[in-house]
Amino acid sequence: MNPLESQALIDSVDARTKLAGSNKMELLLFTLGSHETFGINVFKVREVSPTPPITQTPNMPFGVEGVISLRGSIIPVISLANFIKLDHTPEDLGSTMIVTEFSRHTQGFLVEDVDRIIRVDWEKIKPPENMLTGQDGMITAITELDDGRLVSILDVERVLVEVLGEKPMPTLPSAADASDITVFFADDSLVARKEIVMVLDRLGANYIQANNGKEAWEKLHGIANRSAAQQIPIKNQVQLILVDAEMPEMDGYVLTKNIKSDKRFAGIPVIMHSSLSSEANRTMGQQVGVDAYVAKFDPAVLSDTLLTFLKR
Repeated sequence: MNPLESQALIDSVDARTKLAGSNKMELLLFTLGSHETFGINVFKVREVSPTPPITQTPNMPFGVEGVISLRGSIIPVISLANFIKLDHTPEDLGSTMIVTEFSRHTQGFLVEDVDRIIRVDWEKIKPPENMLTGQDGMITAITELDDGRLVSILDVERVLVEVLGEKPMPTLPSAADASDITVFFADDSLVARKEIVMVLDRLGANYIQANNGKEAWEKLHGIANRSAAQQIPIKNQVQLILVDAEMPEMDGYVLTKNIKSDKRFAGIPVIMHSSLSSEANRTMGQQVGVDAYVAKFDPAVLSDTLLTFLKR
């Protein structure tokens, strides 16, 4: 696929914002020199191009091949094949580069080739079974194409954290009076859940968690039913809901839409916490009614946002 064809695939951002609340996503398919097909959310992709000359620098983190200058910015170039430890890599692996932008960082991913973009229902994207995670847990979800091929969706957020290192937890304000506060959160990323728990623990808040949107909605529905049976307002049980945007089976947009359309959850703020930090994604969140949108991974900003709503 030539650069013009690749760019044409990812240019229609406005059309893609209409996916909010439809429980659909679009994946850019690519290969890494093996028989496997991999995918990445199109909203994380800025462009696809032949790999330019890479400048090596000393003391590069594992998996970083070097840096390039991209329209005046210096960005790292990362070999995805190194992170998933492929047994065999062809000589031309890395001839194509996917430039990505998420979690407020821009980086290039080296791949063998890109295939096409597919639109898929989130309900058809499943969390991998333990025996299928492979690649040191770098696969965050699996979906199946019409021809029967499986597509592995890589946890590129984890790749970035491993390259950059985890941010040290900043000094957060204590909230000794938060012991009666309960935050419900849903996120399929182990890295994100770990950070959220650390922030909530520092704030002294209680929490209930779910690993994807479908599980979250089922748990919230159960909480609502129990509250009704006990004649207790739901807001006495949960004071704030935090949702990821990208989750298997049900995404955060549909989850938010479900919550906001259910009068039982009236008055409970919903905050979207996502690595998809572009204005288009913020607009999608607004379309389904989120009360705030926080970009991963910044524990200080997350903490400040939570406190703003919890003090109301």
